[in-house]
Amino acid sequence: MTRPPILGITMGDPAGVGPEIIARACAEPAVRDASRPVVIGSATIMKEALALVGSPLGLHAVSAVAHCSFRPGTLECLDLANVEAATLPRGAVSAAAGRAAYEYIAKAVALAREGGIDAIVTAPINKEALAAAGVPHSGHTEILADLSGTRAFAMLLMGRELKVIHVTTHVALRRVPELITRDRVLSTIHLAQRTMEGLGQPRARIAVAGLNPHAGEEGLFGDEEQKAIIPAIEAARAEGLTVIGPLPADTLFARARGGEFDIVVAMYHDQGHIPVKTLGFHYDDASKTWTGLSGVNVTVGLPFLRVSVDHGTAFDRAWKGTANHESMAEAIEVAVRMLATR
Repeated sequence: MTRPPILGITMGDPAGVGPEIIARACAEPAVRDASRPVVIGSATIMKEALALVGSPLGLHAVSAVAHCSFRPGTLECLDLANVEAATLPRGAVSAAAGRAAYEYIAKAVALAREGGIDAIVTAPINKEALAAAGVPHSGHTEILADLSGTRAFAMLLMGRELKVIHVTTHVALRRVPELITRDRVLSTIHLAQRTMEGLGQPRARIAVAGLNPHAGEEGLFGDEEQKAIIPAIEAARAEGLTVIGPLPADTLFARARGGEFDIVVAMYHDQGHIPVKTLGFHYDDASKTWTGLSGVNVTVGLPFLRVSVDHGTAFDRAWKGTANHESMAEAIEVAVRMLATR
């Protein structure tokens, strides 16, 4: 019988919700049956998180993945011992937490590249904390690409009803038009096709959003469609790919949700994130809690698989024992499913 894959789960920013959503998700029977999770983080922080949520799991701290026992009732933790639990400010930005979060990612990348783990699943990091620690990257996607030497990569959001891949992500909105080039759009279309092939759909229907209102209205509202997006689509079609667009973004996502398209190429961060999170995230004002956090983030183009939760560190809710772990459990499930098709 094939043994379940080993997943390196980076703890994220230790001051945020990462430790507690990992503690909850890794206690789920479905997670433990399908995978062998190893938390890459701080053993002292994870021990506190397990106690905070009343987890039935005991912590097994190791100095190498090879020392993991994966015994029932235990959670493995590759302890980098790089933060002090006694002095770490909870629910707040700190350089110490940002530096630690970066080191968890770096260790996970090294393990994935040498075959010590089968995939990486990441808990959220905080961009301000990274900046305070002197990390010159704006988020996971850019860090992972830099550490692995990857040039062609993209952020993919997978919800239960939509799959959206992005041409640009963590840049100021005023910079987006200059980054929408034929080559960049075509590269993202290729990554969309690669994604769908990995999910068992080689004949995927790829829809491409326009950048401007009404997809530019034949140049009346901008010319990025004529100069970059349409030439990229035509090049992809010449290769035999099924690509539709550019389509107005205000109706495209509803059509994709209805089943007309398999994956959407979005031009910028919020254009793709808003529809996925509107469908997957549910907030209840009466209880002041997120009652639904469905959706995961996949970095496409890396030499290894990386899946992440699709939410932030939530400092305002961290370390209260109430953080919703739905996205973390879903990220682990998606990682296992995608590994099975590789």
